[in-house]
Amino acid sequence: MAVRLFLCSVRTGDPAVGKTALAQIFRSDGAHFQKNYTLTTGVDLVVKTLPVPDTGDSVELFIFDSAGKELFSEMLDKLWESPNVLCLVYDVTNEQSFLNCSKWLEKARSQVPGTSLPAGVLVGNKTDLVSRRVVEAAQAQEWALGQGLECFETSVKEMENYEAPFQCLARQFHQLYREKLEVFHALA
Repeated sequence: MAVRLFLCSVRTGDPAVGKTALAQIFRSDGAHFQKNYTLTTGVDLVVKTLPVPDTGDSVELFIFDSAGKELFSEMLDKLWESPNVLCLVYDVTNEQSFLNCSKWLEKARSQVPGTSLPAGVLVGNKTDLVSRRVVEAAQAQEWALGQGLECFETSVKEMENYEAPFQCLARQFHQLYREKLEVFHALA
């Protein structure tokens, strides 16, 4: 029997790192890249269903694309009350956006006191800007692993690797679901 799971994911990071572009390109299966964006004000919602390979199951992702401005923090606090997974996005050409991932991760963790976020990914965007790169992949990988996150790099503009973080989130969530199901079966 195929299972359809519903996953709430919060995507966050500093302004202008490519969160909205990543959401839009993912939603459109690589068919829609806008060259000009206005900064997100508040929260946008992207919904997409992904099959989980080798399972027959699917995960419906409800991805909340949050503005990277502190101005919207009260609204985000409501949204962040119980995310299933977290997607942190930074710009590989902007070291401060990478360093601020610690702040964003701490904010997410503070919303679920007494427990830890079960899963998440760190996404370095704008890898097409090779000559401007300041955050090396190894540095991001080391930090992500230390935080219990999977690490990905992408270029939304070049449509490279934009699906991988979302597929990872779907697999992570499906695995969490299977583990909880096993616990329930063991108790029965």
